[in-house]
Amino acid sequence: MFIGLKILFFQFIAFGQQSKIDSLVSILVQPKEDSNKVKALNTLAYELRNNVTPDSCIQLSKKALFLSEKINWDKGIGESYSNLQWFYMLKTDFASSLNYGFKTLDFWIDLSQKKDNQNKDFIEGKISLAYAAIGSVYADMGDKKAIEYYSKAIEREEKSGDKNALSVHYGYMGNFYQDQLKNYNKALDYYSKALVYCEELGQENRASFWLGNTGAILVTLAKEKGISAYRRDSLLDGAMNNFLRALKITEKIKNKRWQAALLNNIGSLLTSRGKFKEAEEYLSTSLSISKDIKNLPNIIEAEKSLSDLYDITGKTQLAFDHFRNFIAASDSLNSDENAKSLTLIETKYVQDKKDLQIAEDKRRQKIITYSVSAGLVLVLLLAIFIFRSYQQKQKSNLLLSEKNKIIEEKNKDITDSITYAKRIQQAKLPKKEDIYSSLTQSFILFKPKDIVSGDFYFFHKNSQSVFIAAADCTGHGVPGAFMSMIGSEKLEDAIYQSNNTSEILKKLNKGIKTSLRQSDSDESTRDGMDIALCSVDTQNIIVKYAGANRPLWIIRNGQTNVEEIKATKTAIGGLTEDNQHFDTHEIKLQQGDTFYICTDGYADQFSGQDGKKLMTRKFKEILVSIQNKTMQEQEKHLDNFVENWKAGAEQVDDILVIGVRL
Repeated sequence: MFIGLKILFFQFIAFGQQSKIDSLVSILVQPKEDSNKVKALNTLAYELRNNVTPDSCIQLSKKALFLSEKINWDKGIGESYSNLQWFYMLKTDFASSLNYGFKTLDFWIDLSQKKDNQNKDFIEGKISLAYAAIGSVYADMGDKKAIEYYSKAIEREEKSGDKNALSVHYGYMGNFYQDQLKNYNKALDYYSKALVYCEELGQENRASFWLGNTGAILVTLAKEKGISAYRRDSLLDGAMNNFLRALKITEKIKNKRWQAALLNNIGSLLTSRGKFKEAEEYLSTSLSISKDIKNLPNIIEAEKSLSDLYDITGKTQLAFDHFRNFIAASDSLNSDENAKSLTLIETKYVQDKKDLQIAEDKRRQKIITYSVSAGLVLVLLLAIFIFRSYQQKQKSNLLLSEKNKIIEEKNKDITDSITYAKRIQQAKLPKKEDIYSSLTQSFILFKPKDIVSGDFYFFHKNSQSVFIAAADCTGHGVPGAFMSMIGSEKLEDAIYQSNNTSEILKKLNKGIKTSLRQSDSDESTRDGMDIALCSVDTQNIIVKYAGANRPLWIIRNGQTNVEEIKATKTAIGGLTEDNQHFDTHEIKLQQGDTFYICTDGYADQFSGQDGKKLMTRKFKEILVSIQNKTMQEQEKHLDNFVENWKAGAEQVDDILVIGVRL
């Protein structure tokens, strides 16, 4: 597993010791309010950024800004703005970060236009840094505007000849082309430019990052379909050369975190080229260093790489041990790597089924062969046939018994794996406590048909609204769970890009189709999902809704009818157009009104007594009848009703019902 790294330099550079912090504090306790105190406030915020929350650093920077404005010190104002932009980005409050980023830029541009400006070169450098800082915020958001602002910074730095800044911002541009746009040739070009300046200035630490990222891109290009063996080998040789150069630097400057990541990359590359013994040495060293420095992300990568290596070389027990360690480490970090473990579980499940089928076919073939042989022998000698038939029957019974035992063990392994996958899926679902704290009168009734579910619920809160969704993915069980994991991830990506429910579903549709590589060809998958998405303004009691085949139901306070807001009649993914539009509806509610979103599992459940389907009409009648109950009582009533309705019959689909009273 190759590690694609988004470099944040401050994570790898050792800053001031405790004595430096003490000296800064000693300045702050002095009564005199001057530029030294502003410097101390901003410097202390920077020194503490890895040890305290971003909010604490923000408070220190705001104090520095207040004092700078009080004493009318321009440099302090600009530095405080810049710090606030950076700390809000660390907090992932991108709106505030951009606000201070543009304040920083406007401030330095205004200052540069003053006639009495005596520090033109200094201010020009600050303007370039402000452009780059705004670009970094857009990059974290995955917005292509990052290129525009990085380019403005680079253009100014090329004119001024600021090689130090160019060695950084060329690299940042390479990161964006690599991570967000997957334009690897562009990324390589920018990394190459950054490396020229790093080597010229002797910036070894920074050079090691760009070398490592270059190596990772070359590995990716080597995996592309249709390239010649010579081209692939050439790319992998180039990747190894870059990894080894970067590793040599990290060993020299004692950057163990980056060293462990590079060792893992080299070990994985050696594994892919069949050099298993060398690969084992590099990967074991990576794991050892990662454990020494207690770096959980690198531990996860090393455990997974070792598991892959031992699986390829047939060392099943070692592969299982390291995979188990990988899952445990991923679970503790609540990492997105958990989704990848689910993929491995399904692969094992499918392969085991194939193995069992092959074994059963062989057994049947043996029985046929033996039967034909026994029939021929019967023609020649009846007595010998009877004797051999008896022996064969005994042998077949023994073989069948052994195969049944194997099947039972395989089924247990598969069930255990899927049960563990359930833990992973549940860890990815929002915590109900978080939902109930924001929507105090609400419930979520979630009843998967199998161990894992193709339905999922989603929750996100920002400064403006609360988002909640009920989604029904293609299938249920393991295939449905795969779709739910992908759908949840792509929905989260979409909500970070837009607050508009229509636009969110449009981006979700495009994200699903891109992720599953869906097209009009017959070989393309048709998997997708139905979804109801609501954005709730709890202060003004306004709900904005968009749906794909799943409606919104509203029961007004004191009313006995269900008001239905219909969804756009198309699914997410599958044959849906890439730019499919989804209608959005804005509904003004009153206090005490209740709305519901759900999947089709509840209404589609068959009765165990007369075999009838519950149906949507009956479901709406139940909802109307329980309006005098609290939301928690409604959840319990709906749960009891569907269990009584089933009366021992099999549950036909996943069930998800969400109710919110405003």
